[in-house]
Amino acid sequence: MHRSGLAGLSGLCEVTDHLYLSNASAASDAAQVIRHDITCVINVTETRSRRPAPPPGVEYIHIPVADSPVTPLGDHFDEVADKIKLVAERGGRTLVHCNAGVSRSASLCMAYLMKHRGVTLLEAHRGVRTCRPIVRPNNGFWKQLIRYEMELRGCNSVRMTTSSIGEIPDIYEEEARNMMPV
Repeated sequence: MHRSGLAGLSGLCEVTDHLYLSNASAASDAAQVIRHDITCVINVTETRSRRPAPPPGVEYIHIPVADSPVTPLGDHFDEVADKIKLVAERGGRTLVHCNAGVSRSASLCMAYLMKHRGVTLLEAHRGVRTCRPIVRPNNGFWKQLIRYEMELRGCNSVRMTTSSIGEIPDIYEEEARNMMPV
C-alpha cells in the first residue's frame, strides 16, 4: 500500500500505485482524473451521477448499490477486485468512488487488497485508512468483508464484537470505549 496524507480527504487517495479511492466530488473532477492517469472509474452509488462524463478514454463502470448494512456488496467483491487487477495488468489505474468515499468504495478497495495483494482484512483496513483516515465501512459491509476474508484465507484478522454501542468490528473497541461517558 502506498502513500499517506491528508490529500486523500478531499482529493484522490492513492491506495496502491494503480488503485485510487475518493468521494463523488473528487471523482467528477476531470483534471484530477487526468493528472493521476486514471483509466477506469468505478462508481459505487445508488444512481449514476449526473456529473460530467469521465474524460475521453476513461472506462466508466457503475455498480448501483446503497450504503446500507443489508446491501449485498459482497456480491461485487470478486468482480471489482478482478477488474482492478486487469486494469493494472494493462498498465492502467482504477479509481473507486462512492458518495463520501467512506464505506462502499473503501470496502471494495479492501476486498481487492485481500484477494490480489494477499493481505489480511486488518492490514487492508490499515492501508486504506492510512491514505483516507475517514474510511469506516458500515457494519453490514464489515460482516461481508469478514466472511470474504474467511473464504480467501480460512481465518479472520477482524471479528464482530458486542460493545456498549452495539455490534462493531473488534478494531473499533477502544474507540467505542472512549465514546462512553466516564
